[in-house]
Amino acid sequence: MSISVSNSAAVSGGATGRNRFPDYLQNVKLKYVKLGYHYLMTHFLKLCLVPLMAILFVQASQMNYEDVYNLYLHLQYNLALVIVFCTVIVFGFTVYMLTRPRPVYLVDYACYRPRDHLQVKFNRFMEHSKLTGDFDESSLEFQRKILERSGLGEETYLPEAMHCIPPRPSMEAAREEAKEVMFGALDNLFKSTGVKPKDIGILVVNCSLFNPTPSLSAMIVNNYKLRGNIRSFNLGGMGCSAGVIAIDLAKDMLQVHRNTYAVIVSTENITQNWYFGNRKSMLIPNCLFRVGGAAILLSNKQSEKKRAKFKLVHVVRTHKGADDTAFKCVYQEQDEKGKTGVSLSKDLMAIAGNALKANITTLGPLVLPISEQFLFFITLIARKFFNPKIKPYIPDFKLAFDHFCIHAGGRGVIDELEKNLQLDPVHVEASRMTLHRFGNTSSSSIWYELSYIEAKRRIRRGHRIWQIAFGSGFKCNSAVWQAMKNSELSPWSPWHDCIDKYPVQIAN
Repeated sequence: MSISVSNSAAVSGGATGRNRFPDYLQNVKLKYVKLGYHYLMTHFLKLCLVPLMAILFVQASQMNYEDVYNLYLHLQYNLALVIVFCTVIVFGFTVYMLTRPRPVYLVDYACYRPRDHLQVKFNRFMEHSKLTGDFDESSLEFQRKILERSGLGEETYLPEAMHCIPPRPSMEAAREEAKEVMFGALDNLFKSTGVKPKDIGILVVNCSLFNPTPSLSAMIVNNYKLRGNIRSFNLGGMGCSAGVIAIDLAKDMLQVHRNTYAVIVSTENITQNWYFGNRKSMLIPNCLFRVGGAAILLSNKQSEKKRAKFKLVHVVRTHKGADDTAFKCVYQEQDEKGKTGVSLSKDLMAIAGNALKANITTLGPLVLPISEQFLFFITLIARKFFNPKIKPYIPDFKLAFDHFCIHAGGRGVIDELEKNLQLDPVHVEASRMTLHRFGNTSSSSIWYELSYIEAKRRIRRGHRIWQIAFGSGFKCNSAVWQAMKNSELSPWSPWHDCIDKYPVQIAN
């Protein structure tokens, strides 16, 4: 499916017409609201137990000696009641301890920063594209316009093989790119945390388009000589939201395996996935995707609570793959000349908007204050059963979250989320600056954004952070974190020597 320059604005610049996100809360489906409340009810016991214990403690602290003595006399002559009460307490406590989810802590994370000589200026990008001889004049002009409107700056990175003339997209070059990114991020992670590779019990790697044999996870096991009983997973073909999927998988594994560490590596590989054809819908990824990756250390160890940066609060995943249009809106295929690339549909923005609507409608009951939920729910019921012309109430997600990490997929996506969620410019600053400085690094972009907010020292203990990402399939996934400490500029941050230059003004 070809895509015109005007339609491509949905990805690279402002969205127009059919490419806009659908207005949030128009035709909200009750099933997603019910799903959110289902998630809430699964944590009901946990939510109720803490306030109940607090009330009992306050009441007990107000009792004097005479009250205690009278209670003792009362219980002395009601032995059966005492036995039943104690049995219920012990049984309830046992059930709670066996079923309660173990807390998952984010000890630290590291984002890979490529070497400076891999930076790609716009004029150099266009010059190399022309010298390859694979693109006609129309395609070259299309790429130039995408670059100008994309929101990318001129310090983003491409892999070594793509700087050669002609480019050398071999399997070996792709392996070298993967090694440099993954090992670069992991080296920094192990240095910053002091955790030894042998201590890692769970490994999850996600990379959509490059899945060699042996796998990327096996490459990491081999390089760091990880232990033989490690639980390793390699996620492929899951798009830019795979980083949140990897977090969810690691969280589930940490519920089963006690007292261990989980490492997640989120990256994408460009070397073998560059498109050398003239179908415009497949040229957009060439202009947006750049080298990047992140390594994240999670743990369920209680001893890590003191030094952990964040605690995982919620993960909500939405999959729209049952719909054929959504399934094919980001699609790897061959063009009419047999050249492989990833095609972006002109319906991408609308599909992403619908996936977002479903995801945040489910997430809302878990995170929004009761006042916002009440207004939202009453308005929804009134529109559904009484008058559909009633203006929908848009919950203020700024009351639920202090910081937003919106996947830096393109300027148009960020613009539409800023508008639909009624966010302030500061809330999308991290996304815009990450897109400008590092480009679309796929699943790792939300970690560059979190690193930006930390480098700006904006995070305070107790703050909530919302990471939201979109991916092929089509998926929209959210992760909610709570800060365990105030943020500071880490020497391992990819922003450590340039954060003072940001934010920068981005031309329209």
